Amino acid sequence: MFSKKGKQIIVLFLASFLLMAPYQSAPVTEINATDEEDTLSSKLTEILSDEKLDGALAGVSVRSAETGEVMYEYNEDLRLKPASNMKLLTAAAALDTLGSNYRFPTEVLADGEMKGGKLHGDLYLKGKGDPTLMKEDFEEMAQSLKEAGVREVKGDVIADDTWYDDVRLSEDISWNDETNYYAAQVSALTAAPNEDYDAGTVIVAAYPGDEEGGQANVQVTPKTDYVEIVNRTETVAADEEKDISIVREHGTNQIVVEGTIPVDGSRSRSWVAVSEPSGLALDLFHQALVDEGIKVKGEKQLNGETPDTAKQLVSKESMPLEELLIPFMKLSNNGHAEVLVKEMGKVTHGEGSWEKGLNVVEDYLSGIGVNADTMRLRDGSGMSHVNMVPANEISDLLYKIREEEWFDDYLESLPVAGDSGRFEGGTLRYRMGDTLAEGNVQAKTGSLTGVTSLSGYVTAENGEELIFSIILNNYLDSAQDIEDEIAITLANYDE
Repeated sequence: MFSKKGKQIIVLFLASFLLMAPYQSAPVTEINATDEEDTLSSKLTEILSDEKLDGALAGVSVRSAETGEVMYEYNEDLRLKPASNMKLLTAAAALDTLGSNYRFPTEVLADGEMKGGKLHGDLYLKGKGDPTLMKEDFEEMAQSLKEAGVREVKGDVIADDTWYDDVRLSEDISWNDETNYYAAQVSALTAAPNEDYDAGTVIVAAYPGDEEGGQANVQVTPKTDYVEIVNRTETVAADEEKDISIVREHGTNQIVVEGTIPVDGSRSRSWVAVSEPSGLALDLFHQALVDEGIKVKGEKQLNGETPDTAKQLVSKESMPLEELLIPFMKLSNNGHAEVLVKEMGKVTHGEGSWEKGLNVVEDYLSGIGVNADTMRLRDGSGMSHVNMVPANEISDLLYKIREEEWFDDYLESLPVAGDSGRFEGGTLRYRMGDTLAEGNVQAKTGSLTGVTSLSGYVTAENGEELIFSIILNNYLDSAQDIEDEIAITLANYDE
């Protein structure tokens, strides 16, 4: 038995031990919330406890859009792969650097003397980054040349893509992505197959043949000889399986189409990135000249540089940046992001490269008080698995740009949850329908293998405008439903 004094000593010893023991917090969770936000915090934390995130990483930041005050944080400063949330940074820097009304010109120039409708010299097609050029634009340029009196080109027709450097792919593009449309090569002179403006690609479609045993009917859009189709398909009976593969062989423009398609089956279609997209643009322009009745005596030449003595005959401008932002952000067009990065480098530093363009992005972020020093930026689109950005810096960016004169253009470009219109709902058109988030959440999506992200704006049920950024990495199963649940919870917030 202990004496009374001994018991007092033991109690004091135990109390001291407990006070000195380290505080054991949750290993990956950090929450900052006022008392009135406790309910919101507990709901969001519960969502993030989903077993899908066991062994994964999550970063979340929620702010008041009015004050910028942080309402909820969860690993907010953890550097994570943002996937296409990188485009939020690229778009903001591009709008600030280039302006909403910025347009990309394409020029046709002549180096030689015009006599009697004949150009005694070479004709140059000079690209300056326009990612929206289509077959119709080259036809329009050819028509303008004819109207200007050009009837014959004695020399060559030459593609000039020297406005940017000759590095076609950002440094972290993987080998197996190179032939896919979302990793198309970036060139100052390029062409797109339709109004999604996936520059540097063609659409290859396989339709059933007329009878069993015959080959499928393969069509290319735009029609061009720049790619070679190798048709290894077979049209099979109506009750047999459709199994069509469309793949470009690396290092070539040979596209192999193989497999089976039922005689009454639906088409199989794929967007395929070409090698050296300036050659595609040149081929379409040359076709347009011939179709317009303009004779070309010389050859088609790639990798040319327009002489200083050349005179401009025709110029075609793209849509303004504020309009380009719609397909760029709504459909998450990777090529547009990389063109904008190179264009920022060209305009600001005189060099159209990833290095110089990303310097412009970093300088812009630092200039408005976003901590670019905590990031690693390797491209403009988010394709790189080496990009690293904390959720807190994305939400901070989204708060600080609200006062910019171009903010309405930026906001308009974000996908809208549950809006079925392709150029309205974009990548969110099939998400969060029949909830308070529908037509309310305006946010940029992001997706890579093991990566998903969602950052943007939402109006809570109590009328408060909120900003959020969610980045999830290293999960094994799909985790988009976790993002949606968080966004819907914010839309329902009514404290």
